[in-house]
Amino acid sequence: MIINHNISALNTYRQLSLNNSNAAKSIEKLSSGYRINRAGDDAAGLAISEKMRAQIRGLNMASKNAQDGISLIQTAEGALNETHEILQRMRELAVQSANDTNTDFDRESLQKEVDQLAQELSRIGATTEFNTKKILDGTFTGRLHIGANADQNLEISIGDMRGLALGMVGKTVVEVKGTYNKPTGTPTSENSIVPGEYTVKEVIEGTDKYYQLVDVNGNVVADSKNDTDLTDGITFKGKGKGSDGSSEELEFTHPVTSGKVTVKEDAAGTRVVTGTLIVENKGLQAGEYTIKEVGTGNYELQDSNGNTIATSADGQKFTSIEDGETELLTLSAAITGDEKVTVGGIDISSQTAANDAITAINNAINKVSTERAKLGAYQNRLEHTINNLGASAENLTAAESRIRDVDMAKEMMEYTKNSILQQAAQAMLAHANQMPQGVLQLLR
Repeated sequence: MIINHNISALNTYRQLSLNNSNAAKSIEKLSSGYRINRAGDDAAGLAISEKMRAQIRGLNMASKNAQDGISLIQTAEGALNETHEILQRMRELAVQSANDTNTDFDRESLQKEVDQLAQELSRIGATTEFNTKKILDGTFTGRLHIGANADQNLEISIGDMRGLALGMVGKTVVEVKGTYNKPTGTPTSENSIVPGEYTVKEVIEGTDKYYQLVDVNGNVVADSKNDTDLTDGITFKGKGKGSDGSSEELEFTHPVTSGKVTVKEDAAGTRVVTGTLIVENKGLQAGEYTIKEVGTGNYELQDSNGNTIATSADGQKFTSIEDGETELLTLSAAITGDEKVTVGGIDISSQTAANDAITAINNAINKVSTERAKLGAYQNRLEHTINNLGASAENLTAAESRIRDVDMAKEMMEYTKNSILQQAAQAMLAHANQMPQGVLQLLR
């Protein structure tokens, strides 16, 4: 019998420590719900389950990406629905204008509505956004990441749905300021240029060309030629004469070779003159713009919000600020000072123009329909993608659960066994500690 080393107590203590450790692990698993709480629990299982977790979380995020893609498509499609409504109304107006029961005044009223509708077409296309990204101006192309791994993308694009791309934008009208010069001396004849609206008419005589100012009754009240040579549409001399032989004149800051001229009289009796110059539309959306002189010989073309869209160094050729090369507006001569520019809608101002407009609007409607069909196809595909991602994530989650999650019933059995062994070891340790007491009997 020995007392220095109680082997039975040491053995019982070792078993008790082991039981305590096993019971603690069981408690940890039961409280966390996981079979693997650390790499030591199952090194291979941990590695496999972490890869599965990466896939599951990637699939869930890909599903959210696809849902965001559907939201983007629905935003674009909702805007295009209104674009269709506008085009249908424009077609209705074109059909109405194509009927010759309308007067010129009727057609002017119809044209005004078409101009406003064209501006709204361009506004919708230019301002429709999703998460600050413009989606209908022809610049949107992107990838929707619809998978858990790299390069699992769906490429989508949306065409330019603004008025210009749809062919619904018409003439560009530049407003030109002018002055009225009254004949000096006592008038010998009544002034012919009275307040009202006039049309500029081009006249060709042999190799010569000049311009006439025609009133609403078809009477020529002034022209741009004089006794010595022909002018370029800047100065129009009227029929009114002063006692000294001087003529009444309209003088413009820029050649007026087309469009209309308006003469108004303000409260002070001063005649205010405005001319309009119709030029080719090279790339401007329907709307209102302003030419501003920002320095000697430097000009900017600004939209209705004050944003600069084109610049010019000569006041004649205005190029886009996006690439510095695309011409948006070209005038026949340099502009001086600030002027207004208006871009209207498709022309329905005559029977022939309105008839042609019907075909053009039909083409625009078809173009928008094609784009909406493409967006609908994208959306249907993404809905199937979401369903597939959901099923994949569910099955992977089940597989990861089998590896990572604890079987609560089984672990409870293990914990109960360890708890009983722990109590038994404690009792046996108490008995083992009492065994050296027998040595005292030999010492009596």
